[in-house]
Amino acid sequence: MDLNDKQDVRRNRIRFVLDGEIVSAEITDPTRTILQYLREDLRRTGTKEGCAEGDCGACTVVIGEPGHNGGLQLRAVNSCIQFLPTLNGKLLLTVESLSEPGGPLHPVQQAMVDYHASQCGFCTPGFVMSLFALYKTRRQPDRREIDNSLAGNLCRCTGYRPIIEAARSMYDYEGDGESSWIRRVHRVGGNGAPPDEIRLVNLVKSIQPKFSLSIEAGGKRFFAPVSMTELCALISQHPGALLLAGGTDIGLWVTKRLRELDTVIYLGCVPDLSTIDAGTDYLEIGATVTLTDAMKAICEIYPDLEELFIRFASPPIRNAGTLGGNVANGSPIGDSMPALIVLGTRIVLRRGDVTRELPLDRFYIDYHKNDLHPGEFLQSIRVPVAVPGRLLRSYKISKRFDQDISAVCGAYSLQLDGDIVNDIRVAYGGMAATPRRAHICERTLRDREWTEDTVRSAMKALDDDFAPITDMRASSGYRSTIARNLLYRFFLETSGSRNANTQVYDYGS
Repeated sequence: MDLNDKQDVRRNRIRFVLDGEIVSAEITDPTRTILQYLREDLRRTGTKEGCAEGDCGACTVVIGEPGHNGGLQLRAVNSCIQFLPTLNGKLLLTVESLSEPGGPLHPVQQAMVDYHASQCGFCTPGFVMSLFALYKTRRQPDRREIDNSLAGNLCRCTGYRPIIEAARSMYDYEGDGESSWIRRVHRVGGNGAPPDEIRLVNLVKSIQPKFSLSIEAGGKRFFAPVSMTELCALISQHPGALLLAGGTDIGLWVTKRLRELDTVIYLGCVPDLSTIDAGTDYLEIGATVTLTDAMKAICEIYPDLEELFIRFASPPIRNAGTLGGNVANGSPIGDSMPALIVLGTRIVLRRGDVTRELPLDRFYIDYHKNDLHPGEFLQSIRVPVAVPGRLLRSYKISKRFDQDISAVCGAYSLQLDGDIVNDIRVAYGGMAATPRRAHICERTLRDREWTEDTVRSAMKALDDDFAPITDMRASSGYRSTIARNLLYRFFLETSGSRNANTQVYDYGS
């Protein structure tokens, strides 16, 4: 530990890189957000507060961390729900970082101007930062990649056509004289990087935390251990502490519910929790692996899940949120869980030096109540490798295609022996207090022919599996109808029968 590290520990400070310089920031409240710090302390008011819950994208900034290629991994995130201490050891880029006062606009900004992609301008900085992340990570994105990159940004007055045109054209502004790393397209370090880029990479690497961060300020405590041993010790010493990973849910507890979080243990600096290991039998995903990285790895094995995961929240949420947090949270409408359940996913739970393995479908007991012993935490998720011949689908029903919470999410895994159902797993989110398998439906299908009559019997059996509630997203009757119809859709897509009756019946009350 060097002298600067020791001083920062005593002063409740973190260090990060902003505009090519190391910034040391005092933490007066560990649950204060990056957005609040930018606007109130640094007076960087280009970053806006819209919804304060990670939905509108007006607060989007870009965070950089050392990547696997020797350069920086850049990702757009929502600053309104990210706690300031989680910025320790990282690179921060805001809309003000892209061009100096009086200087030329960044190519992304200039394209937004030239294509009239802004009216009131409130949402514009967020769009610029999302497009900047795309600019630095994709050389020639297609329309789908552009749309996906903007799925977390809302504009209510300009319309998306000129914004998309700006995204398509921003690469045309790159010139021979563009020597600044900020202005160079699709470069995040690696071999052959120019001097200013190498300096930036080395600067971020120089402030990587080598010690556990311990902050006590404003009557609150924030810990960021850097090893599994330290993490286990902290959880033992503070059994009531809140474990924080991506913060995409916990951040809302502070910004929307105005909750006071007394003791927080941040998991994002423990290397053992951030790995993805591909084994012979399963893919093991550490608890703090982001949804972006976890979903990419899962979709390489199960490409049929790609649309589900593209529709999971938005890129800024997926770039910060973790698969482990989504699983541990156990929300009844968490979109990842039904698919993971039908795949036979298992989780590894840890307390001290002791671990135990549990099937994911046995982890959820009741609404936000999990099978976790005191002092125990989720260490990793084990997703089985693909089984030859397995038919897999997952469908999400929501009011919007992008960035919306499910009314119902259904997942199905089927293995046939000829025309006979050898194995079937059916799971739903949004139908009960937890994501849950449809055991009665499964029994109706198992060891029978995969025919329309069999499936219609199973559709009726779903009424014995679930008694969904009515809420702001959907009525109980709608949910029941959708659950049945999704099962029938799965049959139509996997039966191979051209004679299947395409009329979908409602076996409601």
